[in-house]
Amino acid sequence: MDTGRPGSLLPRPCRVLVLLNPQGGKGKALQLFYSYVQPLLADAEVSFTLKVTERPNHARELVCAEELGRWDALVIMSGDGLVHEVVNGLMDRPDWETAIQKPLCSLPGGTGNALAASMNYYAGYEQVTNEDLLTNCTLLLCRRHLSPMNLLSLHLASGLHIYSVLSLAWGFIADVDLESEKYRRLGEMRFTLGAFLRLAALRIYQGQLAYLPVGGAVSKMSASPPEARQGPVDTHLVPLGEPVPSHWTVVPDQDFVLVLVLLHTHLASNMFTAPMGRCAAGVMHLFYVRAGVSRATLLRLFLAMHKGKHMEYNCPHLVHVPVVAFRLEPKSQRGMFAIDGEMTTCEAVQGQVHPDCFWMQRPSPEAPL
Repeated sequence: MDTGRPGSLLPRPCRVLVLLNPQGGKGKALQLFYSYVQPLLADAEVSFTLKVTERPNHARELVCAEELGRWDALVIMSGDGLVHEVVNGLMDRPDWETAIQKPLCSLPGGTGNALAASMNYYAGYEQVTNEDLLTNCTLLLCRRHLSPMNLLSLHLASGLHIYSVLSLAWGFIADVDLESEKYRRLGEMRFTLGAFLRLAALRIYQGQLAYLPVGGAVSKMSASPPEARQGPVDTHLVPLGEPVPSHWTVVPDQDFVLVLVLLHTHLASNMFTAPMGRCAAGVMHLFYVRAGVSRATLLRLFLAMHKGKHMEYNCPHLVHVPVVAFRLEPKSQRGMFAIDGEMTTCEAVQGQVHPDCFWMQRPSPEAPL
């Protein structure tokens, strides 16, 4: 469906700024851009300026200082980490409210490519990887239709305020993502290898998990929200030093194998993590696996996730809840968080999802969502 909001359709002809990470994935993003993307852009009257990132956070610095009025959209060709950088750079700007409305397009050039895979799924395409996924996502850009996306506002105990476009993972998934970084040259196979290695030395993580389920939100909070910062107001959150509000759900278990907050359907191009489908505006998926699950069951769930069949096992240790806010308080600093695949220190964190904060490419109105 067409949202009817300004900016829901890119103009023709169209001018885009392409931010490309040459080190992403197997290090072939630049070659893939010229071989697969450029010809399709030319046919669709999409002119571009290409900027190659040179270091971590380079894209964040670029969009923070860029004259955005020169461009109809920002195109990010890399893994999900570069989209994370760009969105946080836009939110760093004094004019963040208008800057975050600049349309974004994710083209897969990394190893995870979860955002691109989710856009591919929303378009009704079959699950594909590599060059096929790149072609599909480029065609979505060329068709010019846009869809508003959810944005997760995260507050950490250290005072960090981070925006997430995809996920926060703790435990098994974060371990696999971060520890398999050394196998990046294997492409998507790095996650499978990392999963087998982590299964061999499975860890249990202790922490307190609480969430505000869909339908549990109240119109006004009696407690004061976290310290005011630039960005949308997190009306469902109270300061981390205070107990969660009484209408939240506190998970009785405190021993976990993993906790995952996910805004889209895929966690990688071949990991269909949320087969229940696209989240509604202002909603995110919360998954957690309680301790006690066997290694064999966890392996079966991981392998079934490639086709989105893992929920069909009805595993009693695997829980899924649609939520609008959450809080996770690890009992120790063991392990790390992976926020959009980027490594972050393990500490108390809470977050609230905001609806329709930014725009990304989507299928044309006649295609299934």
